[in-house]
Amino acid sequence: MNTRVNLAGVLLKNPIMTASGTFGSGQEYSEFVDLNKLGAVVTKGVANVPWPGNPTPRVAEVYGGMLNAIGLQNPGIDVFVQRDIPFLTHYDTRIIVNVCGKTTSDYIEVVERLAEQPVDMLEINISCPNVKEGGIAFGQNAASVEEITKEVKKYARQPVIMKLSPNVTDITEMAKAAEAGGADVISLINTLTGMKIDVNRRKFALANRTGGMSGPAVHPIAVRMVYQAAQAVNIPIIGMGGVQSTEDALELILAGATAVSVGTANFTNPTATIDIINGIQDYMENNGVEDINELIGAVTD
Repeated sequence: MNTRVNLAGVLLKNPIMTASGTFGSGQEYSEFVDLNKLGAVVTKGVANVPWPGNPTPRVAEVYGGMLNAIGLQNPGIDVFVQRDIPFLTHYDTRIIVNVCGKTTSDYIEVVERLAEQPVDMLEINISCPNVKEGGIAFGQNAASVEEITKEVKKYARQPVIMKLSPNVTDITEMAKAAEAGGADVISLINTLTGMKIDVNRRKFALANRTGGMSGPAVHPIAVRMVYQAAQAVNIPIIGMGGVQSTEDALELILAGATAVSVGTANFTNPTATIDIINGIQDYMENNGVEDINELIGAVTD
């Protein structure tokens, strides 16, 4: 059986990777998960300077998942290059670095620093608030999506993945804008904006008031958006959103995703990625599928 998939010329041994922000930069989970078995490790977002993140509390459990308002806390590109990349290079897995920023120049600074580093792909988190546009996320305006994609592509040496926000009216508009800007791959969905209130204390559960909702409750939305995006663009898609099981991952692949990221499930089951990789192999054996690529976008009426 062939489980290898191709993302813009980067070959993954299987389609399962981690979702940014849920797996640290690999080291934090390496005692539980054999990183060599993963298709790729997607790191936590890294910025040009250290970000302290939001005040606490910044995580809250909700029906069918969780809310988080971590605020993309990270040590900055200097520490990341010195500490995290050397660790990951010891493993036989693809390295995808998630990049965040508050201005276009912030993103470009990180992309330039990574140009000569031994990483395979860059995932650009455009759900970050654009401080020059009054705080609206880069990914919530099609013109902004196309513009920042074009700028990043000018400086990137590695293939570029644009990570799309679901907090938009039409996901296909954003997918097309990323493709028009030169994106090599798109990934979706990022978290949905939500809120939780503690009725006994009559206070917001998160200090930030709102947070990103993830977990199994968002999975049907992710499947729908991946399917819509797959019909709209001709570049590969990494699907994510509420993936807990082999069935969840296969749904996204059948909807049109070439690869699948596993996120919140890592918190409740640290071996979720490995379980899903094994489950896909079992599914292929049981259903006579010789090549995983036969399943990509293979949903029928």
